[in-house]
Amino acid sequence: MDPVIVVGAGPVGLTLSLALAAQGVPSVVLDEDPGRDETRPARTVVLREDTAALMERLGCKALRGEGAHWTGWRSMRRKQLVRELRLGEDSPHGDPLPAPLHLPQHALMRGLRAAVAGQDLVHMAPRSRIDTLEQDPAGVTVHTREPDSTWWRGSYLVGCDGARSTVRKLLDIRFPGRTAVERHAVAALRTDLPWPGEAVLHRLPPWRTGGAEVTARPLPDGAWRLDWLLPPRGELVTPDALITRVRDTLAGWCGGETPPYELLDTGVYTLHHRLARRWRVQRAFLAGDAAHLLGALGTQGLDEGLRDAENLAWKLAQAWHHGASDVLLDSYQAERRAAVASRLRAADQSLPILRGGGGLRTIVPGSARGHDSLLADGHLGCGPLGAPPSYSHSPLAPAYVEAHTSVATPPGTPVDDVRVTAPDGTTVRLRERLGRGRLLVVLVAPGTGVWDRRHWLTAGVMPRLVETVDALPMRGELLVTEAYPGAPAHTVLLIRPDGHLVASFGGVRPAEIFEAADAVRGGAPRASVRSDRTADIN
Repeated sequence: MDPVIVVGAGPVGLTLSLALAAQGVPSVVLDEDPGRDETRPARTVVLREDTAALMERLGCKALRGEGAHWTGWRSMRRKQLVRELRLGEDSPHGDPLPAPLHLPQHALMRGLRAAVAGQDLVHMAPRSRIDTLEQDPAGVTVHTREPDSTWWRGSYLVGCDGARSTVRKLLDIRFPGRTAVERHAVAALRTDLPWPGEAVLHRLPPWRTGGAEVTARPLPDGAWRLDWLLPPRGELVTPDALITRVRDTLAGWCGGETPPYELLDTGVYTLHHRLARRWRVQRAFLAGDAAHLLGALGTQGLDEGLRDAENLAWKLAQAWHHGASDVLLDSYQAERRAAVASRLRAADQSLPILRGGGGLRTIVPGSARGHDSLLADGHLGCGPLGAPPSYSHSPLAPAYVEAHTSVATPPGTPVDDVRVTAPDGTTVRLRERLGRGRLLVVLVAPGTGVWDRRHWLTAGVMPRLVETVDALPMRGELLVTEAYPGAPAHTVLLIRPDGHLVASFGGVRPAEIFEAADAVRGGAPRASVRSDRTADIN
């Protein structure tokens, strides 16, 4: 079959091409401007636990040396500390809150491009700006204009070409929403603040140039990114005015005197909220900023773009290798558009409360603390503003049967990253087995660590479970874990290739597991398309 055409070589486009390659699918990445990855310390990205794990899995090594995991979160209002949280492994109470990863976008791009350079299945096409898109039942044809005028043929096409997407325009898809939801002045600088490693949100800071809100988020090597919320309109931010903000803010946090600092970069940016009406037209799809724009109240648009890529990659891989039903391909829009719409809805409903003046917060005790908690959710990746999405109402969700059993993870949500063991004795984290185009079948079996692995496939329920996995309508991989939250012994978990729980069963139930797996692939493919790449992918 023809490769998948990926239009756009930003973080989402490169991630999609790497995710397809990990599942044996070739792609052509049309890169309009290969020289645009400028070094801008003030242009940074925040990755949540799941998207950071995706980057690691795809071979993006930039995370290891050029990103900073926040050690804590601090919310302040006027002169008072409202909330303080420990993040990551340092949390003293119960399960630790995941620590977001903060790094410059140019570092992420450099890592992704290096990973792509080592992939034989990804072909980069520089100076390729499309101007024509045609579809037929067998594939997609696009034309790129001068200087490298060329016709390209692909099995599918994904527009990852940003907010001004040419693909979206050629597909005649509307992109409604709100303009200038928030404006921020931003500075990247190197200095010493009183809270090394912690992210800080300060509302109504008590100095003249503080404005309504300022945040400080740590970067590696003693660097910080500072953001000041600006009024929606007006207030031209001159270089002198921004320097004054920097000096006043540092003095306000450091006892009244501005500490030494090195200014690395500055800027002003405006956030918009938009959502494309459709994300699929026949064999063409939209992903990332081409499909949605968000980012107010600490939400991260890049996170959602990377989740688009992970969600779509395994579905295109299934279609490319084995054929796919329209139910499977349509599920990308049904799942991802609904998830982003929910995030936008939560932000739009919160904005009048959090950004409006006076109102209930002046008369309801504790409302300010609740508002700060809501903002923290957006920044930390929790709650309706930031938590990883659930696909519980997906068209791929199986019908409920009595064989299902409840575990701590509801169906449709991401599974916990427990340690698992394969029949060959390899023990890894569960997330390391994702993204290979396979369903994961996990048996909860206490005592796994002391089993004699030579007898695994002939002991207890294993022979029956092995036969069940071999008979699935999608390729599956059998794993075993000592324990899973809320799961009794002999529970069997069925997990999608992108890590979302399909269903959990009380024991080995071959017929029910088969039916659930068939629901995940959207039923029988629309055509018996098979390629010579159907061998297992390591």
